[in-house]
Amino acid sequence: MSRRLSKRYLTPAEKYNCPLSPETQAIAEEQLRETENSRSQALEALRSWMEQNPKFSAVRMDANFLLRFLRTKKFSVPMAQEAIERYILLRQSWGIAFNQLDHTLPVMTEIINLGYIFVSPFKDKFGRRVVIYRPGVFDPYKYTNQDMCRVMGICYETLMEDEETQVRGLVHYADGSGVSFPHMTLFTPREAVRIVKNGERTIPLRHKEIYGVNVHSTIKFALDFGMSLISEKIRKRVRLYTAVEEVEIDKKLLPQEYGGVMPMKEMIDLWKKELANKRDILLLNDKMAVRLEMYSEAAREGAISALRSGANTCAGADTVGDAMRGLTGNFRKLEVD
Repeated sequence: MSRRLSKRYLTPAEKYNCPLSPETQAIAEEQLRETENSRSQALEALRSWMEQNPKFSAVRMDANFLLRFLRTKKFSVPMAQEAIERYILLRQSWGIAFNQLDHTLPVMTEIINLGYIFVSPFKDKFGRRVVIYRPGVFDPYKYTNQDMCRVMGICYETLMEDEETQVRGLVHYADGSGVSFPHMTLFTPREAVRIVKNGERTIPLRHKEIYGVNVHSTIKFALDFGMSLISEKIRKRVRLYTAVEEVEIDKKLLPQEYGGVMPMKEMIDLWKKELANKRDILLLNDKMAVRLEMYSEAAREGAISALRSGANTCAGADTVGDAMRGLTGNFRKLEVD
């Protein structure tokens, strides 16, 4: 292989030992088509594709990283391939907003301590983590849209490393108190479209329930716009309320300030300990890279359709990708009981 097309493997393609509880493995099989057989075949196919794909220059090959994409795509190898490629491309081409995901940086620490976004230490009755989101405490005059993307990236990338969460999914609780028009101007409409669509299609997380409360009428137009961008499947999982007391969620999962038992500061401190445990792997992700010259401008800017077959590269650059798609297009037919 030429020097130009050589690649680095940031993590090894290790033999996978499933850490999931028997209950979670049953959920994975029922909801995601994941069995020991399908998992081993899918990992082998993905790794072979990544080794042969000339567009990758530095990649993670560990099972934890690859399985998060397979699980969100219900073990469709072609869909997982597309998501992995788009994910690494966007991290690289969108720059600082999705890199240096270090919770110890002063600005990140400040925003986390405000309680802008953190995760409850408690799990719901389905074993799912609950993300608490308080956008109103984010000062749009003091912080930038890059700060917003990075602190959210720190949260979600940390959750992605947990295989139980990869399978069981997440619950979101958002308090709209304090959100006003200046918050709406942090992103252009085009940026908002790209972020929302890639958030659903590219980021490998399963969003199971979304609760929103205290949404002021002055920003309803922005909410309606955002709802129009997400899929019907996700829209059906969104529930909006006018008062905290009305939210149909187990209040014990929430901070004391929202009817729970644990003070918010204590929750945030516990969350920061989780962030510290995953800090090194999040920073390692910064080293993942693709060869930008092999992608169209639309793909580099985050257009969802730009990485589909025939649309994602310069002429002739996707020969290996097309070949691998042909091999894996009917992947599930290969599984043998």
